[in-house]
Amino acid sequence: MSGVECTRQSSTKNAIMKANTLMKLFFMTCIAGLLAITAIAQKPVTWNYSIKKISDNIYELHLKASIQKGWHVYAQKQPENFIGKATTITFNQHALLKFEGEIKELGQLKKKYEPELDIECWQYNTEVEFVQRVILKNKIKTNVGGNIEFQACTDELCLQPSTVSFNFELN
Repeated sequence: MSGVECTRQSSTKNAIMKANTLMKLFFMTCIAGLLAITAIAQKPVTWNYSIKKISDNIYELHLKASIQKGWHVYAQKQPENFIGKATTITFNQHALLKFEGEIKELGQLKKKYEPELDIECWQYNTEVEFVQRVILKNKIKTNVGGNIEFQACTDELCLQPSTVSFNFELN
């Protein structure tokens, strides 16, 4: 075999190896993109809102998260070494309302320790209901709104934190 033929075969082999490497890289990029799109498209938590009238001017606002199997959301309060996004509920300021006490959590709280990260987290796996008591200062029809910021996770991945808005009509 002449030196020219050997160089030609070596160049062909290098070109084939580069093409294979590029094909593998393209394939892996496509798979990663599809996984990212699938994770973003998932909505593992649905929210429902209701009002319970306690008396003429006292109401309970209920914000209930229904969580798909295999997913969880984090409680409002977390241990000091927690690294996820705790659930945060904010109500819009309203001159006619007085918010009474802290937002309560109703559900089965699970305290989970992650030994490989040396952290603990407090989470809800199936559902959780957040309850805020409000006092209406005047007998007038009004609305109260706000936002819930939360993070849905599995044992393998977490979605980006999400924000949902809510609005209650008080009569």
